[in-house]
Amino acid sequence: MFRTALRNVSAHKARLLMTVLAVMLGVAFVSGTLVFTNSLSDALQKQSAKGFDHVDVAVTPRWKEGEGGKTGAYHELTRELVDASAAVPGAARAIGTVQGFTALADKDGKLIGDGFQSQGGNYWGAEDPRYPLVSGRAPKGEGEILIDSRTAERAGYEVGDTVRMSVDGPVLEPVVTGVFTTDDGNVAAGGSLTLFDTASAQKLFGKAGTFDEIAVEAKDGVSDTALRAQLEKALPSDAVETTTGTRLADDQAKAIASSMSGLKQGLLVFAGISLFVGTFIIANTFTMLVAQRTKELALMRAVGASRRQVTRSVLIEALVVGTVAAVAGLVAGVGIGAGLRSLMGTLDAPMPDGPLVISPGTVGSAFVVGILVTMLAAWLPGRRAAKIPPVAAMSALHATATTKSLVLRNTLGALFSAAGVAVVLAATTMEGADGQAPMGLGAVLLIIGVFVLTPLLSRPLIAAVAPVLRVFGVSGKLARQNAVRNPRRTAATASALMIGLTLITGMTVMAGSLQKSIDKMAASALEADYMVSMVNGRPLSSDVEKELKRADGVTATSPMRNAYAGVDGQDEYLTGVNGATIGELTDFPMAQGAFEVDGTRAVVDEDTAKSYGWKAGSAFTLVREDGAKRKLTVSGVYRANELVRGILVDTAVLDPHASEPADMMVMVKTADGTSDATKEALEKALGANPVITVQDKQDLSNEIAKMFTLILNMVYGLLAMAVIVAVLGVVNTLAMSVFERSQEIGMLRAIGLDRKGVKRMVRLESLVISLFGAVLGLGLGVFFGWAAGELVGSRMATYELVLPWGRMGLFLLLAAVVGVLAALWPARRAARLNMLQAIKAE
Repeated sequence: MFRTALRNVSAHKARLLMTVLAVMLGVAFVSGTLVFTNSLSDALQKQSAKGFDHVDVAVTPRWKEGEGGKTGAYHELTRELVDASAAVPGAARAIGTVQGFTALADKDGKLIGDGFQSQGGNYWGAEDPRYPLVSGRAPKGEGEILIDSRTAERAGYEVGDTVRMSVDGPVLEPVVTGVFTTDDGNVAAGGSLTLFDTASAQKLFGKAGTFDEIAVEAKDGVSDTALRAQLEKALPSDAVETTTGTRLADDQAKAIASSMSGLKQGLLVFAGISLFVGTFIIANTFTMLVAQRTKELALMRAVGASRRQVTRSVLIEALVVGTVAAVAGLVAGVGIGAGLRSLMGTLDAPMPDGPLVISPGTVGSAFVVGILVTMLAAWLPGRRAAKIPPVAAMSALHATATTKSLVLRNTLGALFSAAGVAVVLAATTMEGADGQAPMGLGAVLLIIGVFVLTPLLSRPLIAAVAPVLRVFGVSGKLARQNAVRNPRRTAATASALMIGLTLITGMTVMAGSLQKSIDKMAASALEADYMVSMVNGRPLSSDVEKELKRADGVTATSPMRNAYAGVDGQDEYLTGVNGATIGELTDFPMAQGAFEVDGTRAVVDEDTAKSYGWKAGSAFTLVREDGAKRKLTVSGVYRANELVRGILVDTAVLDPHASEPADMMVMVKTADGTSDATKEALEKALGANPVITVQDKQDLSNEIAKMFTLILNMVYGLLAMAVIVAVLGVVNTLAMSVFERSQEIGMLRAIGLDRKGVKRMVRLESLVISLFGAVLGLGLGVFFGWAAGELVGSRMATYELVLPWGRMGLFLLLAAVVGVLAALWPARRAARLNMLQAIKAE
C-alpha cells in the first residue's frame, strides 16, 4: 500500500501541484511571521541589553504615601543621593539620569522621526561613559546640545550647526557642540536622542535639582547583587528602591517579547485563515482524486485490502504532499521574513542590526502545520473511499448521495447556523469587552453552519442567474448544470472565497461606520474651531495656551489638563479645564444637572458617576498631588464620548498643587472661524513648531480616517493571501473537473460545440462559482459588521451603521474577475482536448 500511494503521488503530480501551492503559501506565512518576529525580538533584546552595560544597579524613587494612600507624587532623587550612591565601597561611579521628550527638526523644519521615539537626556560631566563622543565636546548651558550620530547623518547636521527643537511646546534654537554614538533602542528604531548638560536637562524637563534614576556601576570584582546590598544599607529604603542591571535587562527582554507576541499572534491569525481556506482545496483535491480512482480502490478491496489500508494509502499521499509543501513553505517563509525586515528599513522603520533567526520551533512549526493540515483535510475523503463497498464502487452506485446523508447534513447546518445567529444576536446586547468572546464564538458557529449548508444554498442561488446564462446559449446552460452537478464540490470551492470576502467586507463595514461616528462626534460635541496638541500625544507646556490667548482673533481657549489625584480614597486621572470658557468650546448632552465648572463644582461622565454612586448635587473629596484636600460638588452628569470623558474640574483647583501642569490639548475658538489664514496665524503664533499640530474638526476627522485606512489596507494585504489560496482552489477544482469530464467534453465537441463554446462553458462555470462565494461572503460580512458595530455602539453614542455600497460592488466585480482569470488555464486545456481520445477515455 505504501508503494501504491507513492506511485499515485507520482502519477498525479500536476493535479496535486495546486494543493502543494495552497499549503506552501499558508506554511510560508506562518514561517515568515515566526522568522520576522523572532529576528526582530532577538535584535531588540540584544540592543536593549547593551543599554545596561554601564548600569549594574539602578536606583529609582518610590511613591509618596499620604493619608488617603498614594498621593500621585514620587520621592525625589537628589544630588545628595547620587553622591551617597557613588560613595558606596563597591561603586565605581554613580550617574544621575534625567529623561524627557525632545523633538528635533531637520534643516527643512520638519520633525525627525515620528516623535514617539524622539527622546532627550543629560550628559554627565565632561565625559559620559554611556555616550562616547565621535566629535566635538560636552554641552554647557541651555544653548548647547549633543545629537546622536544616526540623527546627525540623517539630517545632515555637524558640530557648530544651529538646530530647531522643542521639549514641550516653545521652540528652542541651540548649537550642536558634539556628536555621540549610542545603542539606544529608540534611535535604532528611527528616533533621535538629544543630550543637554545636567542642569539644563533638569530645568527643561521640569525636574530642577532632581533625577529620574541613578545608574550605579560596580568596581571590578564586585557583583551587582553585592553592590545592591551595599546601596540598600546606605540609602533610605522608604524613599528609593534598587534593581540590578541584570534584572532590568531581563525585564526589558520580557517586555520586548511580550510586545512582539501581539504582532506575532495577529500575523499568525491571518496565516491560520489562509491555512483554513487551504483545507477546502486539499479536501476537494483528494475527494476528486479518490472519485477518479474508485474502481481501482474497489479492486484493491476485492483482492484483500482492508478499509484501514485504503484510508492509510490516501493519508500517505497526503503526508508526501504535506512534507513537500512544508519544505517549500519553510524556504519561502525564510525569504518572507528577510523581506519584511528589509521592507521595514525602506518604510523609515529601520530594524536593529542582528542575524536572521530561524529557530528549531520555526522549523518544527512549518512541518507540523504543513503535514497536519494536509492529512486532516485528506482524512475525510480517504475514510469515505474506504467505506464504499467494492461491488457498489465498481458499478458506480456510490456516486449519488443518499437522502439520509443530505437530510443529516442540512439539519446540522441549520442547527449550527441558528446557534451562531442566536449567540451573535445575544452578544450585541452586551457591553464592551463582555460581548467579544460570545460574538467570536457565534461567528465561528455561523460560518461552519453556512459552510455545511452551502450545497443546499448553491442550487437556488445559481438558479437565480440562469436567465443571465441563457444569453450565452448552450455554453451558459451547460455551465449552470455543471456548477450544480456536484453541490459539495461547488460549495467547498466557493466557501474558500466566501471566508476571505466575509472578513474583508466585515472590516470595511466597521471602518466606514466608525469613521462616520467619529465625524458625528467631533461635530456634535465640540464647538471649538481648533484643537492644538503635540504630534505624538505627549503633554504640552502650559505656555502654549498663554501664547494662543495672545494671538490675534482668538476669543476663547481652554486646556485639557491631565492631573493625578485621589478621589474618595481611589486613584483617578482628572481633566482640568477653564471653567469660564469651557461652555463656549464644548456642547455635551447632559444626563443630569448643568455643565458648570468652577472652584467648587465639577462635572462627571455617566460611567464615573455610576461607579461612585454620584448624581447632580453629590459631594466628594479631592486629594491633590501635594496631599492638599478640596471638597467639590457634582454640578452635572454629562454623556461622554471618545474625545472627552471622566471628571472635569477647573484648572484653578489643580494648578497650585501640581508639580508639572501639562496640557494634553488646548481648544481654541476664533472670531473668524476656521480658514487657512486663521490656521496659519495660529501656527505662526506658536513659532511654526514642527511638533505642535493645529487641527480643525475636519483635520481631526481626516487624521482618524488615515488611521482607519492604514489598518484596513494592512488587513486587505494580509487577507490577500487567503484570497490567493481561494483562487488556487477555483483553478484546481476546474482543472480536475475538466479531467474528470474529458469524455463528456469530447462528446460535446463531436456533436458540434466548438472550442470557443467549450472555453466559454468553463469560464462561465468558474464565474458562477466565484460569484456564489462572493454573495455569501458579502452577506455574512455585512451581518458581522453590523453585529460588531452594535457592540461598539454600546460605548459610542454617535455610532451609526454605514454600508459601503461602492466597495461591496467593487468586491463583487473583483470576485467576477477572479472567476474569469481562474478559468483561463482550465478552459484552454478543455478546448485543446482531442475529441476522439477524450471519448475513448475512461
